[in-house]
Amino acid sequence: MNRPGALRRRLDQAAPPVILALALLALWEAGVRLAGVPAWQLPAPSAVIAAGWAQRAALAGHVVYTLVEALLGLALALATGVGLAALIDISQPVRRALYPLLVLSQTIPLFVLAPWLVILFGFDLRPKVIVVVLVCFFPIVVNASDGLASADPDILAWFNAMGATRGQIWRKVRLPAALPSLFSGLRIAATYAVIGAVFGEWVGAQAGLGVFIQRSFRASATDQVLAGVVVTALLSIALFAVIWAVERAALPWYYTSARAAQWDEPGIY
Repeated sequence: MNRPGALRRRLDQAAPPVILALALLALWEAGVRLAGVPAWQLPAPSAVIAAGWAQRAALAGHVVYTLVEALLGLALALATGVGLAALIDISQPVRRALYPLLVLSQTIPLFVLAPWLVILFGFDLRPKVIVVVLVCFFPIVVNASDGLASADPDILAWFNAMGATRGQIWRKVRLPAALPSLFSGLRIAATYAVIGAVFGEWVGAQAGLGVFIQRSFRASATDQVLAGVVVTALLSIALFAVIWAVERAALPWYYTSARAAQWDEPGIY
């Protein structure tokens, strides 16, 4: 692939959303100033940026705390999701038994579970990590199980004809076939991880972005609230980007030149 040409195409693709975002921010800034909206109701973007910069030291500490919760929860969700996906793939009875329970687990409101987890485990990392696991494991297990089921039947037949064991088939055929889907689920889960951690902190914690936002809200510092929200969004985007980069590096056989060209086509991003 022509790297300078690919970089140029990526910049061209990134330009429209960046320009639109800047235009919306400019419209927001002008609207707030011209309409004389009070800062406690809706601060201008410039005020939000100034508040975030003024609180940068405090925000940095809270970001580290939230990031630790998100990464721990995401790692546990990955291990849990892959394990459940393997069980679902190995046995149809297990699939029929587990799948409805997995779907049911996503219907339970987290605002009901989170306070109960705080009561059980206190205000340390554990309840927030559990919330992140509950938020993240479902897209991982669903995508991983679908990926395991998508292995090429011809390759499976060939391995069976060669006398391969079930474990060998799983490691050499099913698991590699599932990796693209697994990474897709992991990218989705990464965007949920930070939100889950912040939600857990909002219910009860000693530090974290959720605590920063809650304290700012109680102090009627709307500019700081929005600064915390912006940092939360940026952290989620950063996790998504890191996992996408790891995926590209870990699956070179998947991102062939033809597929890379497909990703470079206009409209993909």
